Amino acid sequence: MGDKGMMLPPGFQFDPTDEELIVYFLNYKAVSLPCYPNIIPDLDICAADPWELKEKAFWNKREWYFFCRLKQNRSTKKGLWKEVGLSEPIFTSSGNEVGIKKHLVFNYVDEVGSEVQTNWIMEEYHLHKGSSEIGESLIQNMTEWVLCRVHEANSVDPPEIDCNYHQSNNINDDGVELSYLDEIFLSKEDDQEEITFPSYAS
Repeated sequence: MGDKGMMLPPGFQFDPTDEELIVYFLNYKAVSLPCYPNIIPDLDICAADPWELKEKAFWNKREWYFFCRLKQNRSTKKGLWKEVGLSEPIFTSSGNEVGIKKHLVFNYVDEVGSEVQTNWIMEEYHLHKGSSEIGESLIQNMTEWVLCRVHEANSVDPPEIDCNYHQSNNINDDGVELSYLDEIFLSKEDDQEEITFPSYAS
């Protein structure tokens, strides 16, 4: 569902680089500057399981985007997001470090409390404290906001709201078991998909 009042340029496509997500979208959000088009919503990461993002986050090319306040506890109703120990520095084309990208995987927690790793992947973007030309008084606000990009590795159809469906299938066509880091880099889609917008409360 989209925001019918939003006017977008003809031929608009949303395919930002890591640098653009940091420098333009996250940086502007952190320092409370207007960003056009204003398409990425705010969302409490604990308020929705990944398969519930369709009506809450901005969706494009089988990826969901949203801003949220940084939290140490990333638990949801049905599971939790866990860091996989991989952090990548983000640099501008001129070589300046502007942010960090962390990788997380969603673990479903069953009725007896056991964790099952799913194929839901999240990339969490953080600003570098020295990446914005602002006063020191705004540094704390910068570190409170992150931008999240979520996708389902090796998915073909839009996700169903069925927790059993989201168990990871970590075998490739050659019968070789893949790690979730392999899936992160193999799951990117090249085809263009329809852009949808989150539903905003009136």
